[in-house]
Amino acid sequence: MTRCSIIGFDSAWTDKASAPGAVCILRQDEAGSTSFREPVLASFAEALALIRAEQAESDVCIVALDQPTIVPNETGMRPVDRVAASTILWAGGGVQPANRSKIGMFDDAAPIWRFKRELNASDDPEQARSASTGTHLTEVFPALALLAIRESFHARLCAPRYNPARRKTFKLLDWHSVLDAVSSFAAAQGVDGVADWCSGHRQSAPRKADQDKMDGVICALIGLHWRRAERASSIMIGDLTNGYMIAPATAAMRARIEDSGRRYSVPIDGALML
Repeated sequence: MTRCSIIGFDSAWTDKASAPGAVCILRQDEAGSTSFREPVLASFAEALALIRAEQAESDVCIVALDQPTIVPNETGMRPVDRVAASTILWAGGGVQPANRSKIGMFDDAAPIWRFKRELNASDDPEQARSASTGTHLTEVFPALALLAIRESFHARLCAPRYNPARRKTFKLLDWHSVLDAVSSFAAAQGVDGVADWCSGHRQSAPRKADQDKMDGVICALIGLHWRRAERASSIMIGDLTNGYMIAPATAAMRARIEDSGRRYSVPIDGALML
């Protein structure tokens, strides 16, 4: 069996030493067993070094990145963001628009573009599903994925508020709900270690770094699900020209996203909705 490393990277979009992202690694061995490496805080350069180490140990690497990877628009929102926002806002969450005017995030000198150049990965997520060699980059969005990971989150104003840096909206109960949901999602995919890691984070109030690490774990699990689960249980919004993202999707969530794709003329799973 192909040795495969899934690297979840919550990049934090910028490269500030005071606000690093987080990286989580899942590694599938020749026998098909999947091990869990606890998430660590990391800059873009540190994340790239971790990926390089995985490339040396694996036949194929899939980097599941929580940041827009294709941003051609100078202003406003990408089409994919409009579709994602229609579902996430309905559930009570938020979407930060991506455009090239955001200095430090998506301008020509932004770290994401240097990271992509040095990574030199395939941008096509469909290739990542079956590839036996190489490095593959996929854009993911934990906030959207959570609506499928726990179906009760996919309801009007029921998205979890688990970012402790947002003191006015943070809810400890939501943090615990995310811990439970991620633990179950990992167990369903046969990943040992995530449940214990989640359990250890129930003992005290989380800090922002804990939430970043959690998003790194979710990114990695999205990548694993995309790689191993049936294609119908995931969704791809958008395209390789204007930007895209992948996520797990329940039937109800898929129906809502397809309605939005139809409204905004955005491809879903490679085709425009009629």
